[in-house]
Amino acid sequence: MPLNPRALLRGMPFRARLTVAFSLLFLLAGAALLAFVVLLARYGTAQQLKGIEITKGDVPSGGGFATVRGQPTDPQGTLPPSVGPRDDFAMVRQFDQTVQAVQDTALRQMVLWSAVGLLVMALLAGLVGRWLAGRALGPVAAMTEATRRISEQNLHQRLALTGPDDELHRLADTFDTMLDRLERSFESQRRFVANASHELRTPLAVQRTSLEVGLADPLPEGLADVREDLLAANREAERLITALLLLARSDRGLEETETVDLSAAARLVAAELAPQARSEHVDVEVSADRQLTVLGDPVLLRHLLTNLVRNAIQYNHPGGRVRVRLDGRTLTVANTGPPVPADRVPDLFEPFRRLTQDRIGTTGHGLGLAIVRSIAEAHGTGATAEPGRPGGLVVTVRFP
Repeated sequence: MPLNPRALLRGMPFRARLTVAFSLLFLLAGAALLAFVVLLARYGTAQQLKGIEITKGDVPSGGGFATVRGQPTDPQGTLPPSVGPRDDFAMVRQFDQTVQAVQDTALRQMVLWSAVGLLVMALLAGLVGRWLAGRALGPVAAMTEATRRISEQNLHQRLALTGPDDELHRLADTFDTMLDRLERSFESQRRFVANASHELRTPLAVQRTSLEVGLADPLPEGLADVREDLLAANREAERLITALLLLARSDRGLEETETVDLSAAARLVAAELAPQARSEHVDVEVSADRQLTVLGDPVLLRHLLTNLVRNAIQYNHPGGRVRVRLDGRTLTVANTGPPVPADRVPDLFEPFRRLTQDRIGTTGHGLGLAIVRSIAEAHGTGATAEPGRPGGLVVTVRFP
């Protein structure tokens, strides 16, 4: 399959393309200059030869004769018997051949060494071009690294590129302006979620109190079940609002940090959720090879563990197991629930997403793993999940 030069160049990094461009440009310019010099040298040499005249001069000390306009004579003006017109013609012809040979040899040597010098200089030009390209692309590399570090958790960071007001500086300023707009948008969204959740908690609390007081025992037949259904819906709404507040808080990042013992926190969470595990007939086991301490927010980290263990218990089957393991700097929570399709795993980390239904369901509010991911990202890490064998889900959080 023939190589396509354009496709090959497009596949090269930008710095390599600049290096090749510098080298080829220098090579083409040098080749053109060399051809120009060779042509001029050949033309100039031919012109000089045309103007050469054979003139009479002194006889060399070693003997011989001189020629005037190609006519050989001796010093006394008489033609030697051994020199005739044919000898004169042969001598001039030999002279022309010698000059031509010298000219060709000089041109060949000049072309050879000029070509060698041109290749060496083209290589040096490529190295210098690569260095210049690196210097020119240095700010771009710095901008790329800064952009990779910026996420929704640290939108306050800026590129803040220094230097002359050129195209790169204007590009960095434009990117910083875009980050300003994004930061304001994210902050507005987080404030709205937090404020709306706070505002909704009060009417829900009033509603629950009214149900408990206004529908207190004794009740007419049939109203007791209605009261329990209303109270259950009220408690679910309160849990949803609490989860939204927690999600908004974790999205804002960490304000204060302290050392947290995750091993002890995991055992406390397992003990708190033991009644739910018994009612669901699920066995919960916590194991740790050594103490795992993490620098972070203790409340958020406890919520991370609670959501992971509660989800593992809730989405399980009677007689199932939940294994919480702390190995090194890694937290793993695995259960034996129903099979989870691998292509649906990323959706579980989205808010209000469930495996079978979206935004509707009899249990849960679809925020558990979304909160886990948000808290993990606030602590400088992330949460990953994969289907378990033969069923269930394995969620892993690796702390830095």
